[in-house]
Amino acid sequence: MIYFVSDIHLGCADVEHSMRAERAFCRWLDMVAEDAEAIYLLGDIFDFWFEYHTVVPRGFVRVLGRLAELADRGVKIVFYPGNHDMWCLDYFEKECGMRIEHKPNVEEVAGCKIHIAHGDNINIKGQMVLKLMNGMFRSPVVRWMFRWLLHPDMAAALGQMLSGKSRKSQSKSKPRKVPRKSKEEILAPLVEYAEQHHAANSDVKSYIFGHLHIPHHGVEKDFEVLFLSDWSREEATYAVMESNQLKLKTFKIDETIS
Repeated sequence: MIYFVSDIHLGCADVEHSMRAERAFCRWLDMVAEDAEAIYLLGDIFDFWFEYHTVVPRGFVRVLGRLAELADRGVKIVFYPGNHDMWCLDYFEKECGMRIEHKPNVEEVAGCKIHIAHGDNINIKGQMVLKLMNGMFRSPVVRWMFRWLLHPDMAAALGQMLSGKSRKSQSKSKPRKVPRKSKEEILAPLVEYAEQHHAANSDVKSYIFGHLHIPHHGVEKDFEVLFLSDWSREEATYAVMESNQLKLKTFKIDETIS
């Protein structure tokens, strides 16, 4: 089986939510370990992640230990960093046995070509503030300044503050002065991107994204687009390649831990 999951947001400022998500994700990893050939992590697994050359954020030992164990057993683990955990170097590769893909990519999975991405930096034309923020956070100069001018404790505090603001901006419970966009409107930029990409790459039949926290499986003409959920609700939605078909499945977050 091939599994796809995203947006766990481990280490968010809400400690109770973070521990709840971490324990649930560990149970999910234990479950899929029974038959997993590969696990694709589609970004924002961590609410904030920044590596120095010899220092990484504290915590997450349960998750990192399980991922390393799975990799040691021969399970392929591929990590596509999202906007919350893009600042990673080689720790995950060297210590946990993952492969890191920093850009959207087309991979052949079980004989099928699938476009895989977190989705945060795709088709953001006209969104000048978002484009500016994406350019800034991906700037080597900004990374250098963050790494060398801030003590790790200060860097972590600042990163968690910025990550919290980004996450809350997507919250459904946040009051808005403008009408809320429909599900279709929110997903539209990435669906449009998939349409354009497929027009030039007709052999790619499936597109999988995280980032938007809205589970959805849509068939657009002769290709499909899947969106994974975050892990803040009662159920999380992930994808699985089963009998050469992609399906969305749900996993209950709050179950008794045996």
